[in-house]
Amino acid sequence: MYRPIFNIVKKIIPKISETELIALRSGTTSLDREIFQGKVKLPDLKHINNLQSKVFFDKTEKLLNKYGDTPVYPHEKTKEIMNYLRSNQFFSFIIDDKFGGNKLPIHDISSIVTRITTMNPPLGVAVMVPNSLGPGELLAHYGTDKQKDKYLPGLANGTYVPCFGLTGPDNGSDAAGQIDEGLVEIVNGKRVITVDINKRYITLAPVANLVGLAFKLKDPNNLLEKGQEGITLALIKGDHPGLIKSTHHNPLNAGFPNGTLKGKFKIELDDIIGGEEKAGHGWKMLMEALAAGRGVCLPATALASSKAISYGLFNYTNHRKQFNIPLIKMEGVAEKYLDIIYNTWVIQSSVGLTNTLLDMGEKPAVISAIMKQQTTDRGREVINHGMDIHAGSAICLGRSNFIEKYYRGCPIGITVEGSNTLTRNLIIFGQGLNKSHPYIFPVLESIMNDDYSQFKSSFKNIISHSLKLYSKSFLPNFSRTKRLESQTLDFACLSNFVALKGGAIKKEQFLSADMADIFSNLYLAHAVRWYHKQHNVSDILTDYCINRLLDENNERFNRVVNSLKQKPLLLHLRKKHQSDTYLTKRKVLSEIQNNKNIMEHIKRDVYTKDTVLEDLETLNSLDQSSQEYKDLYRKVIDVGEYDNIEI
Repeated sequence: MYRPIFNIVKKIIPKISETELIALRSGTTSLDREIFQGKVKLPDLKHINNLQSKVFFDKTEKLLNKYGDTPVYPHEKTKEIMNYLRSNQFFSFIIDDKFGGNKLPIHDISSIVTRITTMNPPLGVAVMVPNSLGPGELLAHYGTDKQKDKYLPGLANGTYVPCFGLTGPDNGSDAAGQIDEGLVEIVNGKRVITVDINKRYITLAPVANLVGLAFKLKDPNNLLEKGQEGITLALIKGDHPGLIKSTHHNPLNAGFPNGTLKGKFKIELDDIIGGEEKAGHGWKMLMEALAAGRGVCLPATALASSKAISYGLFNYTNHRKQFNIPLIKMEGVAEKYLDIIYNTWVIQSSVGLTNTLLDMGEKPAVISAIMKQQTTDRGREVINHGMDIHAGSAICLGRSNFIEKYYRGCPIGITVEGSNTLTRNLIIFGQGLNKSHPYIFPVLESIMNDDYSQFKSSFKNIISHSLKLYSKSFLPNFSRTKRLESQTLDFACLSNFVALKGGAIKKEQFLSADMADIFSNLYLAHAVRWYHKQHNVSDILTDYCINRLLDENNERFNRVVNSLKQKPLLLHLRKKHQSDTYLTKRKVLSEIQNNKNIMEHIKRDVYTKDTVLEDLETLNSLDQSSQEYKDLYRKVIDVGEYDNIEI
């Protein structure tokens, strides 16, 4: 009886390319799978080693004391800054002790990157990149013993500064698309690879002396003894003959090293990361590495800007007066500030939860995609509202402007490591459905393998799962405290109906994006609950954030249900429109003002020494009638002034 169904599913199943299949098989699932199952069990913080590295937190303070907000590149101090980072082993956080590294928990790496970025975003980038996706991580996981012994100690002690060349003019978000090529050939009786590369957007390229490369390897004459054709990763020295590193980009004057890698040259088969046997396996290696790395560093930078703006404006709006009242007493300003705190708290909570999962050994590919897209997009909302509130002070360069550096760099985080548009519209739900759903991938595998027996077993599982969720979705739920659990179950149920579209989901990106947003918001809401269970900061703020995330989902649920052929079966999943009342907003704003624990958590990892943030903080301890207060107040509201030029 299942044979006709088998044939129908064959027709509607999405075509999955080899690169997509590798992505689906890379990394792990955890809370993302539980959300698709309709029930989530949150991890406990005590399950991980959360001992912070005091040595590197002290080194971070010294680094920021020394270089403040000095741009990293191009600058007269570029060499000095890079040498300082190298000699103090800031590139060693993911390298094992046996290679001279200082491997840190993910929580610590995230905190260090966050703290550096609150003061100096380009410096944060310089520290972030070697400690995420790149030669270090790839060598640690896939390098031969000889490669590890040769390069990892040098990466740990700063002898090498790494970069990794993947993207080019024809392959951006479609990283595996029209990628550079390499050809296996015989030269002077020896097998070598001739590569022809044109890479761009390569962070640290202008200062790197160890270069990772990704290219599509071709072997038309069957010269490979191991491995295969396909995307391959290699590692060469920065002065490799024929490699051209002569130009750099200038991403919005953000001040970090970013540039190009070009040239046509030959490399040894031994230069392939993992040796010849790893030829053609580069995409799998990249996907497995990216599954974890993308969930750490860019979210840390989004958290840094959001925290600094939230903390700075908390003090600024309480002291800055217009119409003889503090700005925070004006509800137009207060409403924007509430949005800032909401998004900052969501980012902070999700970073904490995701870091915990990573420290537990997970490599959550789908959650990493959620984190990259959601934190950078929500961080942009924080920055835009911050610009509005800080107003003239935010658009004029000068010491008092603590927002412009984040505003300038904001589009970079949105764009890199996969465009947020692509991530939201295609990856989060599309990959999530196929990878994180407990039963769909086995069905896909059975079709790809033309395995009717496996299909019957897998299809029975998905039918049973779907019927159970559908029946549970009718259960009444009158308790607001159970709302998150209820919406999680409703999403899991709805996902099973959306899955019936098969390959059409790739084309219906309006639908895929709405499902991605619902999925993402549910993960963020569970993260907020997790954060509250760990730290118990504020019932009021926690409830507000969770309910607002769920409220954001209501309209999306309705759009999805209304778009489906099965709409009559799903009318009970449509949501009533809910939004904040004025009373709710005032209650939460009062909580932010009066619960000191909230701002203490936001201030964590924010560097304030000798900055306007420290001045704003100092105002809180001064008598507003004193001359000292008046002088300092004048200092923090002043904007930069520069001598005019003669014309």
